[in-house]
Amino acid sequence: MAARAESTVLAGARVVLPTGVLENGRVRVEAGRIASVGGDADQGVPAASVEGDAGRGSSDASVFDLTGHWVVPGFVDTHNHGGGGASFTSGGVDEVLKGVRTHQEHGTTTLVASTVTGEMDFLAQRAGFLSELVEQGDLAGIHFEGPFISPCRKGAHSEALLRDPDPAEVRKLLDAARGTARMVTLATELPGGIDSVRLLVEHGVIAAIGHTDATYEQTVEAIDAGATVATHLFNAMPPLGHRAPGPIAALLEDERVTVELINDGTHLHPAALELAFHRAGAGRVAFITDAMDAAGFGDGVYQLGPLEVEVKDGVARLAVGGSIAGSTLTLDTAFKRAATIDRLPVTDIVRAISANPAKLLGVYDRVGSLEPGKDADLVILDADFAIAGVLRRGEWVVRPQLG
Repeated sequence: MAARAESTVLAGARVVLPTGVLENGRVRVEAGRIASVGGDADQGVPAASVEGDAGRGSSDASVFDLTGHWVVPGFVDTHNHGGGGASFTSGGVDEVLKGVRTHQEHGTTTLVASTVTGEMDFLAQRAGFLSELVEQGDLAGIHFEGPFISPCRKGAHSEALLRDPDPAEVRKLLDAARGTARMVTLATELPGGIDSVRLLVEHGVIAAIGHTDATYEQTVEAIDAGATVATHLFNAMPPLGHRAPGPIAALLEDERVTVELINDGTHLHPAALELAFHRAGAGRVAFITDAMDAAGFGDGVYQLGPLEVEVKDGVARLAVGGSIAGSTLTLDTAFKRAATIDRLPVTDIVRAISANPAKLLGVYDRVGSLEPGKDADLVILDADFAIAGVLRRGEWVVRPQLG
């Protein structure tokens, strides 16, 4: 069990707030929540430097001197299939929790478990199983990616198991999830697609457009019906064309849509990422991992649903056909890449990796920003944007090793 300090102070760091970067900031954590955020002069707690948490300020708080570090909100991943060698699609409780823990160690303190295409009865059974882990707080919800997707853009999904998005079958999965379904990815141009979008909206579930062969006009129709997310924009959809702009243009231009991006250097060219940020703006981008079992684990042969995946040099591809099969990305890597390669402002990265996905899931009142009263979910990054500490609900997942 991770250790919880009843009162912890993180001092001297660059603290990223919704309003900007607070230099020489100080965050106080008490009883698993953020008690206060401000500058050293605002907190009434000595700024004495200590190694680890061995020292105590006069307020009996454990004080960490984080000079030269960043403190940012815990990361929120709305699209994740597993990690640490564990699968959310097929693993048992211990395996799923291993995958969750792997991503927590890389800064993801809020995680939605994504399934892949399978038989309807299996997916319903899986939804019931995962819902228990949502109810006990280990997961933030369930995302069904497939089977209601286009065979033309199936990616790493079994074509034999794909089906049109019949609203009755979509409802079957929602019922099996017992209120824990957060998102369903659909090829909305298929028969039943628009009606399924409306059904999801009625039940408070995010309708995401993805693995789609839709035209521009069909995509606009789906957005007007209530779809609000682009599943891994650019991937598994027709490319942007100057006469047939397809779904990418429709998804980027509409202010109602949040666009998922996989910033691993494999799924997207940096220019595509720049285009998305330029057109959608930092307020409509959500970094995701789309991770599979190999994330945080290593190369090898894995199973993604019924399909075999080979991971080599960190890139996951189907053993047959060679299609990219999810990623091995963790969100700390996405953050570092965005800061050091894409040269995005840290405030924009934090919006994309924490605030925006938290708002999308409807949990921004608890997570996604460093504000008093919210859960003490935060990540400490060093000057090179590498993980130096992770706190989740006031408990250390990765304890800072300072000195």
